[in-house]
Amino acid sequence: MTASARLLSTGIRTLGAVSPDLSARLALRLFFSTAPRMAVRDADRATHEESRQERIRLRGSDVLVYRWGHGERAVLLLHGWQGRASQFAPLVRELVAEGFRVVAFDAPAHGGSGGRRTDIRDWVELAEQLGRTDGPFDALVGHSFGGLAALTAARTGTPVPRVAAIASAASPTAFLTEFSRGLGLSSAVASRFARRFAARFGLDAAGIAAAYDAVGDPLPDGTELLVVHDRGDRRMPDADALRLHAAHAGRSRLLRTEGYGHNRVLQADAVLDAVLDLVRSEPPQPTGRPTGSRTAADVTARAVTAG
Repeated sequence: MTASARLLSTGIRTLGAVSPDLSARLALRLFFSTAPRMAVRDADRATHEESRQERIRLRGSDVLVYRWGHGERAVLLLHGWQGRASQFAPLVRELVAEGFRVVAFDAPAHGGSGGRRTDIRDWVELAEQLGRTDGPFDALVGHSFGGLAALTAARTGTPVPRVAAIASAASPTAFLTEFSRGLGLSSAVASRFARRFAARFGLDAAGIAAAYDAVGDPLPDGTELLVVHDRGDRRMPDADALRLHAAHAGRSRLLRTEGYGHNRVLQADAVLDAVLDLVRSEPPQPTGRPTGSRTAADVTARAVTAG
């Protein structure tokens, strides 16, 4: 968090006792802040620079799209809030070595893309747009907020046989809850903040759940899911990831790592192997049963310790 963001968060907490409405409005502004922009890590720079880059337009913003490899089978990668595509460099190298074509983007107001504002609708629309030009995709792989976007895209306009959600959550509620907790918002301010969030999308709480909750409305029948989460993730505890896995029982694999946290989990060998196993696999055949009634055993890999 930047110094200005820390100052704003202190003011939001103090203001909450006097004016919960104004405090909630400022909290929403901070929630949607994308500053500072993440730089490309030195370890990721070579992969970043090897990409074929193109700028496309989305809602008046220039969006930077990256492509690697030339295989027939394609995978789309979706980074998280305040992240960028280059975070996936270790996975990009593995996928290209396996013969896949890899597509990624920096969302508006992120990385090398233009724009000052964005929200999940941009991630979802970019997935749909790239699905038309570069798809069909064999899998969507999303990290953190990008995982929620991948789940949403797969449930709406970008049908895919496989989704990987890494350090993510099943619905916006988890992100709102963790943000409110981290900011120390009172219950009065937190409830107003959540209502303002929904109103930004022209929805109420029920509408947000219907549009973006992958537990209440799971992935389409026949779509395979990989859920990855580190036990020590401080930015997004794993409770919601476990709910997501349970909602897709029988077609979801769960990998729980230890010692990697929220971002370094993208570099873990066990995570790279799990994603490769997912994209190589045959998707489950539709059973005709409602998606919430899976009965087959979970597939779970546990406890990988970072060196």
